[in-house]
Amino acid sequence: MGAGTVTLFLCGDVMLGRGVDQILPHPGDPALREEYIRDARDYVALVERVSGQVPRPVPFSWPWGDALRVLDDAAPDVRIVNLETSVTRSDAFAPGKAVHYRMNPANVPALTVARPDVCVLANNHVLDFGRPGLGETLDVLDGAGLGDAGAGRDADAAHAPAVVPVAGGRVLVFAVGTASSGIPPDWAATADRSGVAYLAEPSAAAAEAVVRRVRRVKGSADIAVMSVHWGSNWGYRVPPDHVRFAHALVDGGVDVVHGHSSHHPRPVEVYRDRPILYGCGDFIDDYEGISGYEEFRDELRLAYLPTLDARTGRMAGLRMVPLRARRMRLERAAPEERDWLRETLDRISGVDIGLDADGALTLAPASR
Repeated sequence: MGAGTVTLFLCGDVMLGRGVDQILPHPGDPALREEYIRDARDYVALVERVSGQVPRPVPFSWPWGDALRVLDDAAPDVRIVNLETSVTRSDAFAPGKAVHYRMNPANVPALTVARPDVCVLANNHVLDFGRPGLGETLDVLDGAGLGDAGAGRDADAAHAPAVVPVAGGRVLVFAVGTASSGIPPDWAATADRSGVAYLAEPSAAAAEAVVRRVRRVKGSADIAVMSVHWGSNWGYRVPPDHVRFAHALVDGGVDVVHGHSSHHPRPVEVYRDRPILYGCGDFIDDYEGISGYEEFRDELRLAYLPTLDARTGRMAGLRMVPLRARRMRLERAAPEERDWLRETLDRISGVDIGLDADGALTLAPASR
């Protein structure tokens, strides 16, 4: 934390299940119920086909790779990830879903090695193994000393923010997930049922309800982050209702909108001096061997590091560190890959994306 500022680490989907779980020291049951692949180890084989041999078992730090050095160098005050997997030994596959993600709870050090302060759970995979699987996930995270937001044992818990103290105040992390990201409606938490903080659509009424929750909790020295799982997997277009929703959140007192669900980065915006990340893209997964949509170069990843004025919540600057996935491990992106990300993000966002001396992409607070 610099003098009078707070720096956050934000990223998109951290999926430590399925093939990633199989290369870790304690692989769980590899059984799947997907149409074409019935064994999670086959995803490891697909990765090896395109990227080379993956040692087994790998150390818990392996999936994060060079991202750990990025975090050490940046020294963010608060680390927030979207944990897009259940953490459970349950075999209760959620019916009606084509894909299920789970990580063996014994592999939770593969998450704690990155020292996240908050794991966002409002997504379309946290109940892949039913409400018992969600309960075990919550227990494992709590036992590991990790905060969570966006899912809980009832609606109040699901909608409550994770609270992270920082010098002079707090960072409040709220999270919601929408139907457009693939979250089934019956996953919604209720007064007497566990589940996720669910929104049928990012409407004006939904934004008003979210803002009311933020205002009930947020104090004058607090920074509010709203993490939103929304939208399709592919494509750069941000629907107008997403833009209106994000703007309404900022108008209502949210300081950072942290969007995710897409498999690649989507536009960034600075609105009223607050950063809106419409889609942070994937961060950790086992997708390298899956063909299709190559034009989006989803092997390229970004670590987002916004710095905010601790007193006002206004953005002082945004750094985005380019990485790439190879053998289910994050590496620093090559200059050509960094330049492609910079040019793409500049084009789709309509802003001037800069480059600092360390090779990070930058966005100045004056951008609109």
